[in-house]
Amino acid sequence: MGKILIIGAGPAGTSAALYARRAGQEVTVLYKDSGALGKTDLIENYYGFPQAIGGEELFRQGMEGARHLGVEYIQTEVLALTMGPAGFELETTAGDFTADSVILAAGASRKTLPIPGLKELEGRGVSYCAVCDAFFYRQKRVAVLGAGEYALHEAEVLAPHAGEVHIFTNGREPEAAFPESYILHRERLEAIAGDTRVAGVTVEGGETIPLEGVFLAIGTAGATEIARKLGAMLEGANVKTDESMATNVPGFFSAGDCNGGLLQVAKAVCEGAKAGLSAVKFIRAKK
Repeated sequence: MGKILIIGAGPAGTSAALYARRAGQEVTVLYKDSGALGKTDLIENYYGFPQAIGGEELFRQGMEGARHLGVEYIQTEVLALTMGPAGFELETTAGDFTADSVILAAGASRKTLPIPGLKELEGRGVSYCAVCDAFFYRQKRVAVLGAGEYALHEAEVLAPHAGEVHIFTNGREPEAAFPESYILHRERLEAIAGDTRVAGVTVEGGETIPLEGVFLAIGTAGATEIARKLGAMLEGANVKTDESMATNVPGFFSAGDCNGGLLQVAKAVCEGAKAGLSAVKFIRAKK
């Protein structure tokens, strides 16, 4: 029996869990909330439901069916996914997990900041991956944009390398316990300063804090950030997969809204089924 971790409990994640569990694998689903489905008031065009059903109720029923088969659900926040000696290693606020295969079904990545300079300076001082780029900022002044556990995690990755770590919460109160060794800024952000490379962060009032690197960590780690840090290929903001929902990273699959295309429950369920069966096939081939 192999161990499969699924990130996301929506239609794609739960569909993947159903197929993987029925194939005899140990399946754990990690999720933060009901996602986009839970924010949908009524669904009227889904096969098998003559009457409209609320998104939250469909989410609950899907989870209930998977639990009936023995799928474990853990509500937590994902911080990072890496490869280690034991296979895939996942850091969360509920602890660390390992698995033979991982299926990403965390929905579409939608969180960014509409401030000047952020997009323009991507790859030139603006980064979305502390694990990937921390080494390049040895003894330099860097910033993490965010107020929660994800921002704290990125700061902790940067701290052993950077000379100084600044946290910018963009007007929000900190949601994580940031150590005093990090310099905390609560002002709203106006821009990322710099012409050809990041030169600093400008806050409300016009003050610019000189910096050499800016790391975006708004809200929770989205699908794009998780995939990028593992080395999976992207197509814009979407995870790139083949017909079997496999990424370029062996054993790592992706399904649902994070792959782009038609953002509908039916499509997510289909891709989840494919991903679940592909993960099972991958595990069996290794045995």
